[in-house]
Amino acid sequence: MPTVNVYNLAGEVVGEMELSERVFEAPVNPALLHQAVLVHQANQRSGQADTKTRSEVSGGGRKPWRQKGTGRARAGTTRAPHWRHGGVVFGPHPRDYSMRFPKKMRRAAIRQALSAKLRDQELVVVDSLKLDQVKTRLLAQALDKLNLGRNVLLITAEPEETIKLSARNFKDVRATTAQSLDAYNLLKYHRLVLDRSAVEAVEGVFNA
Repeated sequence: MPTVNVYNLAGEVVGEMELSERVFEAPVNPALLHQAVLVHQANQRSGQADTKTRSEVSGGGRKPWRQKGTGRARAGTTRAPHWRHGGVVFGPHPRDYSMRFPKKMRRAAIRQALSAKLRDQELVVVDSLKLDQVKTRLLAQALDKLNLGRNVLLITAEPEETIKLSARNFKDVRATTAQSLDAYNLLKYHRLVLDRSAVEAVEGVFNA
């Protein structure tokens, strides 16, 4: 079993913790992680782009001139695609971009993302992720003492308001829970920080 040091928010080692091999030492399949990222990005698309065809553009109900005798080309409407203010040919219309990602593949991708972070020494375990009060400065001090930088995903077992609200002023620091993990965000952030209870919750969910 892999073993990691456990830190407090002052950056001091306060113990060790054994991690599940199935969750934190899974063989990494880059193709699966790539697919997980593509599915996540596709599912974020709203698909609401829309253009009007010649039948939807207002106006153009009258034939602009008579069929013959004017010397000009025949025209039945001023809203044909080749006219100014006309309709659009083959333009986008609302559609569903979402992609299906089976549950087993999603869970495997999360295990592999966690394993990749541990292998690359980008995963840190702390004894508790909780601040005395909601204050961005306190969270910044904790990140500095842990030498984590400012591109961090903070993971707790249950929603922790002091962490979530304190992280709002950072562009690249986000707080989430073990139940809400996805491979995209695990890979997006440079460092992962989990507290003891979050590790236990992650292993409880993804060990199956």
